[in-house]
Amino acid sequence: MKKFIKALAVTTAASSMLLAGAATAAEKIGVVNFQEVMAKIPQTAAVMQQLEAEFKDEKAVLVQLEKDIKYFQEKKKRDSSLMSEKELQELDQKVAAAYQEYQGKGKALQQQVAKRQNEETNKILALVKQAIDNIAAKDKYDFVIEQKAVVFAKPDASITDKVVEQVSKLN
Repeated sequence: MKKFIKALAVTTAASSMLLAGAATAAEKIGVVNFQEVMAKIPQTAAVMQQLEAEFKDEKAVLVQLEKDIKYFQEKKKRDSSLMSEKELQELDQKVAAAYQEYQGKGKALQQQVAKRQNEETNKILALVKQAIDNIAAKDKYDFVIEQKAVVFAKPDASITDKVVEQVSKLN
C-alpha cells in the first residue's frame, strides 16, 4: 500500500510538472533589444545634438584652458634658458592655476552633462516603455524580456523593430 501511495504521489508530481510546462509553453513571450532601439530611434540623435548645443560654451572654455596650458608649457620649454628664476616660477604658477581651473571646470561640466543626459535618457526610456506596453497589449504578449537576459529566442519573438517604428512616430 505504501508503494502504491508513493507511486501515486510521484505520478501526480510528474503530471503537475508536465501541465505546468504546457501552460508555460502557451504563454506568448516577446524579446526587445534596448541598445538597438536606442541606436535606431531619432530621439537619441536629437538629444545628443541638443546636449552638444547646450554645453557648447562650457566646452569652448575648457578647450581654451587646454590651449593656454599647452602654450605656457611650450613657452617654458622654449624660453626657460632666457628667463629668470622669478619668471619661471610665475610661469609655473600660471600653468598650475590654469590646470587647476581646467580640472575644476571639467569635473563640473562632466557632472552637468551626465545629469542632463540621464534626464533626457529617462524621457526616451519612458517613450520606449510606453511603446513596448502598447505592442504587448495589442499583440497579446504575456511577457516582454530584454534580449540580453535571453540565451535563445526565435527571430519572430523580437519586437525591436516594432518598438523602433512606434517610438520614431512619436518624434
